[in-house]
Amino acid sequence: MSDLSKKPAPQSFSASELLRELFPDQATGEDEGSAPTLGLYPVADGRLALVHGRQLAEFTPLSGQAKNALHCDLCHHTRSPSEATIYRVVVAQRRSRYVTLCHSTAYCQGRAGAAGLQALAERIFPVESGAEMF
Repeated sequence: MSDLSKKPAPQSFSASELLRELFPDQATGEDEGSAPTLGLYPVADGRLALVHGRQLAEFTPLSGQAKNALHCDLCHHTRSPSEATIYRVVVAQRRSRYVTLCHSTAYCQGRAGAAGLQALAERIFPVESGAEMF
C-alpha cells in the first residue's frame, strides 16, 4: 500500500525564473530610464521576498516567540513580539543576516517609504549566487 502522506520534493527555481513569475509584465529595471523594481512581497509559508531589479532575497521567519519588544529594521518602529517577526536571509554560502520586520508589511513599507526599502536592500544585496538555504 502506498503512503499518501509523503509529499513531493519541493522544486527549486532560479531567481530570474521567480522574478519572471512574479513580474511578467513589468520591467526589472534593466531598461533605460526606468527605475528598478523594489519591493517586499509575501510568499508562501510566512516567508517574504525582497526584490530589487533582477535580485531576489528570501526572508524565512524564525520559529519561536520573542519575549521582549522588537525594533523593525524597515520602518524603525518598536513593536511587541506579537506584531513583529525575526527573519533569516541567506546572503552567502555559510553567512546569514537577521532582520526584524513588522507583520503588516504593507503598512510597514508605507511608513518606511522608498528610502527605507532602498536602505534595507543595500544591507541585503548582493546575495552571492551559491547562497542556498540549508
